[in-house]
Amino acid sequence: MVTISRLYTGRGDLGQTDLANGARVAKTDWRIVALGALSEANATLGLALAAGAGPAEAIEALQQELFDLGADIAMPLPLADAACRAPGPGATSAGAPRISPEQVKAIETQIDGLSASLPPLHSFVLPGGGEVAVRLHLAATVLRRAERAAWAAAERFGTDCAGGLNSLALSYLNRLSDLVFALARVASQGQETLWRSKAERAG
Repeated sequence: MVTISRLYTGRGDLGQTDLANGARVAKTDWRIVALGALSEANATLGLALAAGAGPAEAIEALQQELFDLGADIAMPLPLADAACRAPGPGATSAGAPRISPEQVKAIETQIDGLSASLPPLHSFVLPGGGEVAVRLHLAATVLRRAERAAWAAAERFGTDCAGGLNSLALSYLNRLSDLVFALARVASQGQETLWRSKAERAG
């Protein structure tokens, strides 16, 4: 349980903030940028919920998991994991929440299940299909921005090694925008508008 006793501390007035391990870093640190984008995506998902009908239960579950993901990114891997390894096996740390292989697999299963219920795509989808769908499309783009920031952090600090990021968190983040895109398609209820090439529009 997290207890928040006050909303401001003044500790960030000089452009620094804390990671989950207490390390002070610049607010321009790519890990902080990624966390900010995850917060923005979560708020956008909240707007989708507030807009009304849609896959509410799935969206609410995703909002919870975005905090799990943020906790992983905010906690650099400990010095005990001293040797960098190739991305893939992921990393675990006592007392630290980490995205697991099972979570990555679960989100893939969810994407596959949603996709099976949707008509196949023969072009790109234009954001539309109602307010809920559009807000979900927007959330998907914000998640892509979070992913780019997380990878910038991974290039700087490494993956699956001391001070670095959990490679499974990066894989999970990559899947998230696909999941939200699939949820947007579900929310559009078949009212999708597909991109038509310039030649097709001229014809």
